[in-house]
Amino acid sequence: MDSQQLNNNTKKTLDDAHRVVKMWGKFGHSAAGRKLFNFMLGRVVPYSGSIKAEVLSLGDGEVTIAMKDRRAVRNHLKSIHAIALANLGELASGMAMFSKVPNSTRAIVVDLEIKYLKKARGRLLATGKASPPDIIDSPIKSIVEAEIKDATGDVVATIKVHWLLSPPIDQTNKPN
Repeated sequence: MDSQQLNNNTKKTLDDAHRVVKMWGKFGHSAAGRKLFNFMLGRVVPYSGSIKAEVLSLGDGEVTIAMKDRRAVRNHLKSIHAIALANLGELASGMAMFSKVPNSTRAIVVDLEIKYLKKARGRLLATGKASPPDIIDSPIKSIVEAEIKDATGDVVATIKVHWLLSPPIDQTNKPN
């Protein structure tokens, strides 16, 4: 794949991420709209769609996402699998980040830290909060923290997702 194809694929991926946030603005105001939004989210982001997460609120760098405890996300210990928790936390970080950065910003996860604090069972709520810089004129790292709680309000996992944010590729800063 040459650099032009890579740039086109990156642009399409970023367009999809920002399109998801814009879709929330259209569909997030009613129960039927949220159901449709969450279905479409699973189609646009297939791997994250595998956990069937449900976005409850999204806006200005903050998101709340629910995930049901189902057999498909369980491990042999009859609790929610560690990677399903990581997937939920990363999804919360990405939704929060893309709801805050300008549409032209390029963003990619470069590191993920997760702490598992308690076996996760039952319906979970993940909250993500992003506060990237307002102006991104050179590559910069930004950390988004997410917290996952069970139905009793106990924190079952905390996630720190390190994002590399870059300005858009244009003719002046096009990679070779």
